[in-house]
Amino acid sequence: MPKKVTLDKDLCISCGVCNAICPHVFDWDDDGKMKPLVDTVPAEHEDAALEAEAACPTGAIRIE
Repeated sequence: MPKKVTLDKDLCISCGVCNAICPHVFDWDDDGKMKPLVDTVPAEHEDAALEAEAACPTGAIRIE
């Protein structure tokens, strides 16, 4: 089943760890914070997206 990705910009501290781990799903937005590049995580990037979720120091990322 496809997993949806959300990112709470209020919690994001712009550390960039999610982009470093999974650049196919996360990238910088114009406001200097991260943004998801997709609504649904591509199957081939699911493991990396879940790793990015676990590594986020503020819990701003949700993969469901």
